[in-house]
Amino acid sequence: MSRRALRRLRGEQRGQEPLGPDALQFVLQEDDDAEEEGPKRGPGSGRSGGTGKEGVQVNNRFELINIEDLEDDSVASVEKSDCTLSGDKGRAQHGNPETKRDGDVIKATPPEQSNASGKLRKKKKKQKNKKNCPGGSSENVLEDIDRILERIEDNSGFSRPGPPPLISRKHVLYVEHRHLNPDTELKRYFGARAVLGEQRPRQRQRVYPKCTWLTTPKSTWPRYSKPGLSMRLLESKKGLSFFAFEHSEEYQQAQHKFLVAVESMEPNNIVVLLQTSPYHVDSLLQLSDACRFQEDQEMARDLIERALYSMECAFHPLFSLTSGTCRLDYRRPENRSFYLALYKQMNFLEKRGCPRTALEYCKLILSLEPDEDPLCMLLLVDHLALRARNYEYLIRLFQEWEAHRNLSQLPNFAFSVPLAYFLLSQQTDLPEHELSSAREKASHLIQQALTMFPGVLMPLLEYCSVRPDTTVANHRFFGPDAEISQPPALSQLVSLYLGRSHFLWKEPATMSWLEENVREVLQAVDAGDPTVEACENRRKVLYQRAPRNIHRHVILSEIKEAVAALPPAKSCQPRKHNCPLLPVIIAKLHHRGGEARGRSGWGSEPQPRLEQTDAGRAGHDGQLPLQ
Repeated sequence: MSRRALRRLRGEQRGQEPLGPDALQFVLQEDDDAEEEGPKRGPGSGRSGGTGKEGVQVNNRFELINIEDLEDDSVASVEKSDCTLSGDKGRAQHGNPETKRDGDVIKATPPEQSNASGKLRKKKKKQKNKKNCPGGSSENVLEDIDRILERIEDNSGFSRPGPPPLISRKHVLYVEHRHLNPDTELKRYFGARAVLGEQRPRQRQRVYPKCTWLTTPKSTWPRYSKPGLSMRLLESKKGLSFFAFEHSEEYQQAQHKFLVAVESMEPNNIVVLLQTSPYHVDSLLQLSDACRFQEDQEMARDLIERALYSMECAFHPLFSLTSGTCRLDYRRPENRSFYLALYKQMNFLEKRGCPRTALEYCKLILSLEPDEDPLCMLLLVDHLALRARNYEYLIRLFQEWEAHRNLSQLPNFAFSVPLAYFLLSQQTDLPEHELSSAREKASHLIQQALTMFPGVLMPLLEYCSVRPDTTVANHRFFGPDAEISQPPALSQLVSLYLGRSHFLWKEPATMSWLEENVREVLQAVDAGDPTVEACENRRKVLYQRAPRNIHRHVILSEIKEAVAALPPAKSCQPRKHNCPLLPVIIAKLHHRGGEARGRSGWGSEPQPRLEQTDAGRAGHDGQLPLQ
């Protein structure tokens, strides 16, 4: 019978037992309801069951509060004795009870108590007790060995391998994998649950051959089979690797069918071709344009992603998207599809509200051939950097490339860089000296831009619906003559920049800052500053004719003002206007082979203008070769 039941029979309550000479010496048990079996135990005996848990004797009931401390002290004393008296292990293990004197009461602890408490606390106190053991002399020995090694290293001149050095500053065109995924940017705006909530169950329905970085395969796509597209390593020199896409015989036949379908001006022919070759890249790109003209943006974007997936599955094992050392020559017709697919995907990302991801795609296109820049991404990278509020990157690109690329001679960089400095000076989380320095730099650069390109101011104010005062409107420097007198190639660049980035200047603070610097420029012009005349002479010499890569960029941008400024030979319209396909000239320009390599930017030194006969022999198509 349990003690609780026995007390109930006697009519006693717990804690009201009569005090006797041995009343304060009792056994602490784990459960009062445990039934007592066997002979009746004395007040100093342990539990007779096979549970392995022994009682702990105390002289005062209030010592039960600190019972754990008593156990810890006993465990620590046992383990300390094991560490210091290793020779007495046999005696401790054979069960000689420890004694403890407290006043006149002598208590004997049974041998099982030390073993049980040691087992309970050994694992928890192992690391702590090891530090307290005199065995720490081994650590002193290790320290002595380290000192000896250091002396040897100092004498011999060799050093131990330490932590790896800090990573040097990343290249200006370094591409990060995580920023190639638009979901990474959308998660910051809407949260992961809103972005990936419906995508996770769909991705488990089908297993795809490989993981890709540019796109995420969808279950609605046809089952992937190699379409005959592959990539080959051409050569490696000076730390750069040159690659090229290759077409098999089967893929070449599909390519010929595609060209026939384009000439037929019938989109259904391309749909029939995709039924037999669902991953033919050029057919996917062209059908995407047809869907976009019919305002089916979702299908158009899906086709572009499928084309990118097809090309990424054909990558060479050594081809890297982020290293910045892999090159694709745009003059090879097989490589151009990759450029166009990346460009169209970048446009979709910008319209989708992902400028940071679009900036990463722009850097990727520019890194494939940075010297030539076949699609002239330098006309777009500043716009995406400002939209993504990545002002530091735009400033860094301008500082590193201005010396050898003359970025200040492009109107977009001439106006975007000072705008980046000004917007950077508006941030409150920067030190005061940095804010003032950025403001001064912004004012200096915008005055240079207004002096070099005075024909930008009035169209910019018109785009922003701002009416200038009579002093600025009637001045000869910013008046109508400034826009009319500039060369056609420069007018084309100005139209391209304003049609794309004019809304970035609509903020009241930005307009007030621009007004202040316009007045400073007018004072310099009235004072007869020689810089004004020098800039006028440079405009007449440098912007005679735009390179071919700028024409490609204007056609792909589809900005009406810039397309209207194209030369008549580059802006011919298709024969049939009722076709929703992209104009045939773009397809022909895209698939024409043997194109000569052209320059990508504007030159600092004026070059002699080539005649038509010499240009034909040189392969420049009458364009001005500019650095």
